Amino acid sequence: MINSKLTGYQRKFLRSQAHHLKPLVFVGKNELTDGVLHSINQSLDSHELIKVKFQAGKVDEAYKDSIVKKTNCHIAGSIGKVLILFRQNKDKDKQKIELPK
Repeated sequence: MINSKLTGYQRKFLRSQAHHLKPLVFVGKNELTDGVLHSINQSLDSHELIKVKFQAGKVDEAYKDSIVKKTNCHIAGSIGKVLILFRQNKDKDKQKIELPK
């Protein structure tokens, strides 16, 4: 896991890696429930880099803060209703993405 924040170059790299990905988690009208947070955690465990799509308008800063705190991940980018999240796997053998320095 990365202890510090992502650099601008690392965020740009992750956004380029996520470009072709489809959203894995959808946040509906019930907003951030425990089930949604559990889905985000599971997706991050298996994929490391995911997209989350919100049904409502733009992603609110409060949602971003809540997701980061509860899932211990980094935000690589946010475009409209889509949030790109990254959390490197703790197990070195299962790490799929190697961040540039």
